[in-house]
Amino acid sequence: MHYIAAFSCKKHFTKKLNPAQRMNLASYIDLNILKPDCRLQDIEQACKEAALYGFAAVCVPPFYVKQAAGLLEGRKVKVSTVVGFPMGYHPTPAKVEEIKRAIDDGAEEVEGVVNLCAVKNNNWNFVANDIDSMATAAHLKGKSIKIILETGLLSEEEIKKLCQIAVDSQVEYLKAATGYNGQDDTIEAVMLLKGIVGDKARIKASGAIRSKWDAERFIEAGAQRVGLAAGLAIFS
Repeated sequence: MHYIAAFSCKKHFTKKLNPAQRMNLASYIDLNILKPDCRLQDIEQACKEAALYGFAAVCVPPFYVKQAAGLLEGRKVKVSTVVGFPMGYHPTPAKVEEIKRAIDDGAEEVEGVVNLCAVKNNNWNFVANDIDSMATAAHLKGKSIKIILETGLLSEEEIKKLCQIAVDSQVEYLKAATGYNGQDDTIEAVMLLKGIVGDKARIKASGAIRSKWDAERFIEAGAQRVGLAAGLAIFS
């Protein structure tokens, strides 16, 4: 049985963001520009918005990493990109080479998708090697990695195993969904991940955040990063 969750009721939350968190909401935001037809103008606009508001990162396709790094040179905003995206079933060596190239081009963070085919075949040795290889490739160059799980396609037991593998590989962030396989992040998914890993890894939420209230409720649930496709809209 897949882990399927839906959330729409604000009353489920009693915890509120403290004033410092509210004032510093921008520092939680990754501005994601990952549409398959995005243009250089889109990347330029995203970098401009991220620098203006002080977002944590801009996540762009590997094709645009070098340009984004140039646009954000000297800024605190990090350049991030995706690996094995969005399906995750790329060969592990290909993922490793993607990571090396992205970092050489200027990426400071990478987001790698797990191999769900291997997960569904219970090939946990392969899964562990895949995640550890991606993490090692990033860490050897002094950079951070986020591992994307696609929780909507997984059982809770599979999620727990993936979380343990990621923690063992010292992955910095876990992300519940790509947002490109028909599975958006949910509050429940973020809470589940947070409950499993505690402080051993951080959580990124993405795919269902379209307003300031959306961002705040995911942070309340335990996310330390929230991915947005439109930065200005959340502050309007």
